[in-house]
This record gives sequence, C-alpha cells and structure tokens, in this order.
Amino acid sequence: MASSSCSDGLSAFGLLFQAASIVPVAHFLATALLFLVIFLYNFLEIHVLGDLFRGFRGDQVVLTFNPRSKIYEGVVSKCRILHGRYLASPWLSSPHLQTVFLNFFGRPPSVVYRSFSNFLLYSRKLFSVHDGETVALDWLLTSDVIGGPSFTDIPISKDDRTPIAVVVPGLTSDSFSPYLRHCTYSIAKHGWHVVVSNHRGLGGISITSDCFYNAGWTEDLREVINYLHQEYPKAPIFAVGTSIGANILVKYLGEEGENTPLAGATSICSPWDLVVGDRFISRKLVQRLYDKALAIGLKGYAQLHQSTLIRLANWEGIRKSTSVRDFDNHATCHVGRFETVDTYYRCCSSVNFIGKVAVPLLCINALDDPVCTREAIPWDECRANKNVVLATTTHGGHLAYFKGLTAKSLWWVGAVVEYLDVLHSSPFMHRQKKTQNFGMHHSLESDIDKAPYVNIVEDGIVAPIITEGTRTGTELVTKDDLHVDRLSSDSKPEDDGVLSVKKSDPTVNMISPEPVEPAHKEEAEDITKTIHDMTAPVKRSLNQLLRCYDISRWLLAYIAIVTTWPLLGSALSFVFRKKLRGFLPVGWLRR
Repeated sequence: MASSSCSDGLSAFGLLFQAASIVPVAHFLATALLFLVIFLYNFLEIHVLGDLFRGFRGDQVVLTFNPRSKIYEGVVSKCRILHGRYLASPWLSSPHLQTVFLNFFGRPPSVVYRSFSNFLLYSRKLFSVHDGETVALDWLLTSDVIGGPSFTDIPISKDDRTPIAVVVPGLTSDSFSPYLRHCTYSIAKHGWHVVVSNHRGLGGISITSDCFYNAGWTEDLREVINYLHQEYPKAPIFAVGTSIGANILVKYLGEEGENTPLAGATSICSPWDLVVGDRFISRKLVQRLYDKALAIGLKGYAQLHQSTLIRLANWEGIRKSTSVRDFDNHATCHVGRFETVDTYYRCCSSVNFIGKVAVPLLCINALDDPVCTREAIPWDECRANKNVVLATTTHGGHLAYFKGLTAKSLWWVGAVVEYLDVLHSSPFMHRQKKTQNFGMHHSLESDIDKAPYVNIVEDGIVAPIITEGTRTGTELVTKDDLHVDRLSSDSKPEDDGVLSVKKSDPTVNMISPEPVEPAHKEEAEDITKTIHDMTAPVKRSLNQLLRCYDISRWLLAYIAIVTTWPLLGSALSFVFRKKLRGFLPVGWLRR
C-alpha cells in the first residue's frame, strides 16, 4: 500500500514535469515578464493606463481657499494654469520616475549665476548674518537671460523697481540643483531678478559658526529678506520656497505676520507636518528607499563640516545613520538643542504657522508626492486663512511635474511665474506695516490717550484736560508749565541737590522719574491743594456716573416688571410715584 502511494506521487510529479516540458520556454518568460510588469506598475504607481482611458487630458487642478478670499478673486482667478489641467509626460507617468529623473537628469536650462562683488562664472555674493555665519546669494538678473550673460553690466541700483524673487532651496540642495535652475531661469526670463538664498554650509561655503540650518531655521532667510529690502527699497520682493525651503518660508511668514517686507510668496511641495512626514517616509518599502537616499545626502552634508560636528554632535551616530530620523537624532537635536526628535519636528512644522500668514501665499502640492505625504496637507487651515490658496494635483511627484513629450519644462514653474506676475500687477500685494514708536505723537492719535487727565461732563462726553496744546506720551509737562532749577554749587549743605519747582499752570500732572522735594513748605502746600482741586471734579463726576448707573439698573427692572405683569407695575407706579417722577419720561406714569 505504501509503495503504491509513493509510486502514485512520483507519477503525479512526473506527469506534471512532462506537461511543463511541453510548454515552450518563451511562454514561461512571457508570463514572468507579465507578472514583473504588473508588480512594477503597482510598485512605481504608474498611471499611464489611467491617462490613456481619460484621453490624455490630465487631471483638474483642485483649488482650496476661503470663500471670502480677495487673493483668489483678484489674483488666482486670473491664472489660467491654475484653472487648467496637469498631464505628466507619458513616459514619466509615475511619481517615482519623475522624482528620480529630476534628480539625476532634470534637463535644466543653462544658467550662469553672477555676483556683484566679482564677475566670475559660478560665483556668488557672500552675505554675513548676525552670528558671523556666511550665506551664499546667487543672483540671476533678467538681463543675463534675455540678453545673455554680460559681466560688464552695472549691478542693479537702489532705485531699480524690477521685482526680485528670493528662492529658498530644499534639503541639501543649492542653486545648481536642476529644479532650481528651471525655476530661476523661467522667472528671470519673465523680466525679474532672481536671487537664490543658499542654506548655510551649502553651495561650497564652509560653516564658520556653531549653528547649522534645519527645517525650521528662519533666521538666515529673515536677514536676507531684510537686507534686500534695505538695499533695494523700491523693488517689490517675492519668495519661492521648495520642499524644506517651503517649510522654512511658511514658518517665517507665520512668525513675521504683517511685519514682513515680502509682497507675496509661493510654497512648492512643502512637508507641512514633519511628524506625519516622518511616519510616512518609514512606512513602505519604496518610501524607506527615499529615506535612505535623503540620509545619504545629509551625511554628505555633515562630511563637509566634520570638524565642527565632531565637537557639537555625536559623530559616530551620524556616520552610522541610515534614515533622516537617525541623522536628526545624532546631529540636529544636538546642534539645535532639541530634547527629542519629535520635539524638533513639532516645533519646526510649518502647519503650526499657516494660520498667521498675512502675505498672499500660493501653495502647490502633489497628492502622489513620494516624499511629502498628502496626509500632512493642512486643508482646513488653508481654507480658514483668507491670504492662502492651496492648489493640489493628482500627480506630479516631488518637485517634478514634468510635462510634454520631451519633458523639458516643469508645470509648477509656469504656475508660479504666472501667479507672481498677476500678483505683481494687482493691488493685492502685501505692504509692510510701519512700526510706530511709542511716545511719539501721531496725527491720528487721540488727545484722550495723551492728556494727563480726563474730564467727564454732564452729557457723558469724555474730553482731555490740556493746557496750551496737546501733550504727548513722553512730554506730559511743557517747559512753561514746570520750571526746575538746580541749586548752585555754593548753596547750603542741607539744600544741596534739592530741586526748586515753580508752577505756572494749575492743571499739570506732576510726573517725574524721582520724587520732587519742594524748596519751601508753602509751595508744597500749594501743590497739594492744586492737585486736590484738580481731582475733586473727577471724583464728583465718577460718583454721579455711579449714581446714574444704579438708577438705570432699577429703572430697567421696573420696566421689565411693568411689561411682564401690568397690574403689579401699576401698583408699583402708584407707590413710588413721587420717587420716579424725576427719572421717568413725561406722561409715563399716567399710562
């Protein structure tokens, strides 16, 4: 029995092997290739078949904004690209293919940056910030793109009104990254000046301080923007942030509020919530590949500044880091003095600052972004802020958005250029609020705020008690009102240092940083009497107001009783007729 069952099993496998041997090898290869294609199609999130079924029309751009947003009505509603569709290049119909192609190839235009200090190729202006660190500013003038680079041109003057666009790079990127060259070239070709504000320690510049940039480091951007505003006060300044640079830009806008000199800004593929992004990037296999790639870039950045990081951070942990979180744990938290990695992520997430943005801001995000997840997009916060318009697309990858058969241009670059151009020609550009110095009189300020006392007259009007002219907050006593003489050096020892006060106006508030001692007892009594005479009318007026308040309260109670219970009200009116005769309107008690 056992031998027969074994023979039956062997015969079954033999028959199966014989049947498989009859099938041609090409069929097996075709089947394996089919399974591989299906796997890659899903693993790489390719959507070329979906584009084919839709006739290669692309997907509509979805705009999220406040219903009462003037930025949408006056600016975004006039942008044709934002109201159109986006179709990815057919042979790059995958967020992963687009992102990888952008970083390794990108097909960027030929861009030559210039400096105002010297006119060598690929040189930049070195700008020193408050802590002594050096930041590289790479300029691209509109004349360099339209008329070709000419290194004998005169730098832009202070009276130049040409708009300036400040571009903030992403993580470990500098002005020569492909997507930034796409952006700067298109903006400069449109007639604008462009300056790329490289992060500290990048672009070939060594770290000269103990501070490194991170996802929430806004100090360098703040100083660069203020510097440009001071150097070129007549030129409107705009900003474009990409990836981590977008997070830094939005955080800066939220911190500054109305005080920023920026006229407008755009945020491209921002991570928004770093805690959510950290969880996302370690979730799937394909995301973990991006995590490792970003960690390699961060370790390369750390290698450039090894001498400084060995002293400030855990260099051995940095060297062994295999993810962005590992690097932040061993480097960013040590240098930035954050307790934990999650503390750093929570403090630096721009989602916490989007509600305070007071500048016209366009945000662009792709829902299939393999690095910055759609789960972190602050839909409700963007909808609540009237200054923010959020544009989301179904596809696009991370900072890619290739379009056309040749994939020579990026969709988001055209959208940004159009938005900035419409905003610049509209009345909705942001104007920086001028800070008022406290203590200085302003033409619109009320005399009530600046007078030393107020007078409450019988008709309830509040008016300041002033002498000749209104006194400001720092000049409550004029020279004619109060005369102070320092005794001469030959005075008596017991009188040395005593101030002699002479009054000329009885309505002056005596305000001095130190107690003033009168020279004579009679003068002190006169001053006390004057102050008492000044405060007496105020006290009487306040008492009168309190009495009127008590009477009004009882009168309202009486009216409520009369209207609710007429019989009880009639009885009360008969009892208190004499007391109420002076307060109720004529004919009220006869009703």
